Amino acid sequence: MTENAVSPEFAAATTTAQRVVINGNELAVEVLGPEGAPVIITHHGAPGLGSRAEPRASFGRLADEYRVVVFDARGSGESEGSGTFSHEQWAADIDGLRAWMGVETIIMAGGSYGGFMSMEYAIRYPERVTAMVLRDTSPDNGNAHLARENALASDRVKVDMEKFDRIDVGQVRDNDDLRDCWREILPLYDFSYDPSSVERKVQATPYRYEAHNYAFSVNLPAYDLKPQLPSVTVPTLITVGRHDWITPVSCSQTIADLIPNSELVVFEKSGHSPQIEEVELWTSTVREFLTRTRLPREESPVER
Repeated sequence: MTENAVSPEFAAATTTAQRVVINGNELAVEVLGPEGAPVIITHHGAPGLGSRAEPRASFGRLADEYRVVVFDARGSGESEGSGTFSHEQWAADIDGLRAWMGVETIIMAGGSYGGFMSMEYAIRYPERVTAMVLRDTSPDNGNAHLARENALASDRVKVDMEKFDRIDVGQVRDNDDLRDCWREILPLYDFSYDPSSVERKVQATPYRYEAHNYAFSVNLPAYDLKPQLPSVTVPTLITVGRHDWITPVSCSQTIADLIPNSELVVFEKSGHSPQIEEVELWTSTVREFLTRTRLPREESPVER
């Protein structure tokens, strides 16, 4: 398989979505898997850069057993960008999708910034979550200084730190500027560096600079879930690549230390994307965790 066929970490969706109005904003949504199966709602990473394509590819592998909901978050991908891009709003949109699906509870899943939002949702709507799957994420903004140190220490490329700092603090000027800043840091993400793939990824990424700037200039400076994480009681799987530069293993270890009913799995031959770089092992790990922690459904969803 090609890399994009396995799981397009940074790419616009190429599949057709439903247009669903959630909290006054139209979202691009896809529902995969059999009716009546337990529902997984997945949240992509990189607001303003990510899309439903990545969770569709990675969690879509579970659609033989689960009803998997993937969507472009408000302000990202093909979704509208009205209103605010706060964590409160994005969590409310997740809950709006849950209600639209007609279910009382869900499995919540997400990687990178999608992990931020998965934890936010589990804290804000604890009665709605039966299990959680996290990938390469952080409980606070402490990963920012670690990522900067890793970028400076990289022997792959010399990163333009002026562009790094602007994308890191949400001060890009427009979509073209976001693209130029993004090009600087893309070589840092993979376990095995392929310079020829960087420009392909740059061209495939959907750019929405307003959501990116809001997330990094408004949301993240105050982002810290550590005090609330001990209240998360649902089974939680935390996965991370050993060589993740932007949300290092130490961030996942902190989450594991704070969530009582959690388990941490480190993927030794992965960077930020074990769902791509160790695809079979990552998928089997997630599937086995969900099988072990699966609870009987109390009711079936309404037909969609």
